[in-house]
Amino acid sequence: MRSFVKHTALVLQSLVLAVAFAAQAATSDKVDINTADAATIDRVLVNIGPSKAEAIVAHRTANGPYKSLEQLAQVKGIGLKTVEKNRDRIDLGAGGGAAKKPAAAASATP
Repeated sequence: MRSFVKHTALVLQSLVLAVAFAAQAATSDKVDINTADAATIDRVLVNIGPSKAEAIVAHRTANGPYKSLEQLAQVKGIGLKTVEKNRDRIDLGAGGGAAKKPAAAASATP
């Protein structure tokens, strides 16, 4: 009986580790919002389906590359909450501007 309990505990620990590593791998995906196609945007971003992904690409085509993540909120159906949920998954790539610094840091003088 004791060996069964030890074996079960070992299996459960292994399962927990496997789930933790899988979750970490899933969140490490990033998408360059200025070059990605709609299918990639749909796959990587949370709460973005095929129609919103197409809208992101159409907005980029019509208005040029995104210079900040907040510009995604200009796309119909995408709000700032969705942008915040995806902040770690979005890359602006070479097409976007430099990452914006917080206002306090930008206005500080050395």
